[in-house]
Amino acid sequence: MKRELGYLGATLAGIGIILGAGIYVLLGEAAGLAGNSVWISFMIGAFIAAFTGLSYAELSSMFPKDAGEYLYAEEAFNEHIGWLVAFMVIFEGVVAAAAVSLGFAGYFSRMVSQWVSLPLIVFAVGCLVVFSIVNYRGIKETQSFNIFFTFFEISGLLLIIFLGMSYFGKVNYFEMPQGVPGVLSGASLIFFAFIGFEAVVKLSEETKNPRRIIPKALLTAIGVTTFLYILVAIASVSVLGWEKLAASTAPLADVAAAVMGNNAFLVLAIIAIFATANTVMIILVTTSRLLYGMAKRYKKIKMFSAIHKSRRTPYIAVFFIMAVTIMFALIGNIKLIAETTNFAIFATFAIINAAVIKLRYSQPKKKRVFQIPGTIGKFPIIPAIGVASALFMITQIDDWRAIVGGLVVMLIGYGLFQVVKNTKSKR
Repeated sequence: MKRELGYLGATLAGIGIILGAGIYVLLGEAAGLAGNSVWISFMIGAFIAAFTGLSYAELSSMFPKDAGEYLYAEEAFNEHIGWLVAFMVIFEGVVAAAAVSLGFAGYFSRMVSQWVSLPLIVFAVGCLVVFSIVNYRGIKETQSFNIFFTFFEISGLLLIIFLGMSYFGKVNYFEMPQGVPGVLSGASLIFFAFIGFEAVVKLSEETKNPRRIIPKALLTAIGVTTFLYILVAIASVSVLGWEKLAASTAPLADVAAAVMGNNAFLVLAIIAIFATANTVMIILVTTSRLLYGMAKRYKKIKMFSAIHKSRRTPYIAVFFIMAVTIMFALIGNIKLIAETTNFAIFATFAIINAAVIKLRYSQPKKKRVFQIPGTIGKFPIIPAIGVASALFMITQIDDWRAIVGGLVVMLIGYGLFQVVKNTKSKR
C-alpha cells in the first residue's frame, strides 16, 4: 500500500476518530450516571487511555505493521490469543462504527426533519455506504476528508467551551446523584469517547516512518482530546445541569441552543454531523486494515488481503466491514452497543498491556524506538496499572447484557479460530 501519512496526518486521524463519537452522542447518557461530576468520568477514562496508549506506542515502535493487536498478542503469547484479540478489535470497530452512524443519523434527521422524514437507520446506512466508498478510493482521499472534518469537530468543541465560560461556577461540579459508583459507571460508558487512539497503529503500512511517527501521533491525539473533553464536560453541565443534559438526544447542540437560541442548535448539529461522519470513516478504514493484516496470515480468509490494482486499497475487506457494520446498526440501541464495545476493548487493553510486560522478558533485545519509562528491574509499572484498570472498568459496565454479549463475542471468536487455525499461511 502507499505510504502517504506523515506525523500531522496520523495525529489528525487519531484526533478525528476520538473526537467524533462519545462527546457528541454519549455525553448525556454519561451525565445521567455521573451527574455534574461527569468531567471526573472523562478524567478517569483519560488515565486509562493514557496507560494503554503508552503500551500501544511501545508495541507499535517494535512491530510497525497493519495487523496491530493481532501481531502484538501473537508475539507476546501465542496465535490463539492473537486471533482472539484481533477478533475483538474488529468487533469493536464494526460495532463502534454502527453506534456512531446512529449518532450521525440522530443529528442529521433532526436537521432535515422539516423537509425529509425517514427512519434513522436509512441515514445511518447511507453514512456507512458513502464512507466505505471513500475508504475504497484510497488513504489519500480519506486523509483529505479527515483533515477537513477534524477542523469542524475541534471548532465545535471550542465553541461549547467558549459558550460555557460565562456559566463556570454555576453548579456543584462534584454532585454525584449515584455516588462514586455512578461516576465509575459513567467512566466505563464514556470510555467509548476515547476509543480510536489505538486505531492509529493500523495505519502503520501507510505511514512514512511508522516506528517514529505512530507512537508520537498516538500520544499527541490522546493529550489533545483529553484536554478538550474535560473542558467540554464542565462547560456542558455548567449551562444545562446534569438533569437536562441526561434527557437530551443531541446534548452539545442543546447546550449551544440554551445560550444562543435555535440558530446555534443548527450550527452545532452541522458540526456534530461532520464529527460523527469522520469517526465512522476512520473506524471503517482502520478496521478494514486490521482485517487485511490478519487475512495475510490465514489461507481461508486470504481473500480479505486482496489489494485493488488501481486504488491500492484492500477493497474486499472494506466492503465486508461495511456490510457487517450495517447489520449491527440495525440493532439501534446506542448505549447497549457502546457498552458491549467497551467490554471487548477493555479485555483487549488488558491483554495489550500484559503483552508489553511479557515482551520485556521474552524479547528484551528487540528494538524499541519508544519505551515506556518506569520499571522495577525489567518489570514495567505503567502497563501493570493498565492491566488492572482495564479489568476494573469491566466490572463497572452498567448493563449486564453488554457483559454477556461481550463473552458471547469471545466464544464466537474462539470458535472461528478453530476453523482457520490449521490453515495458517506464511507471513
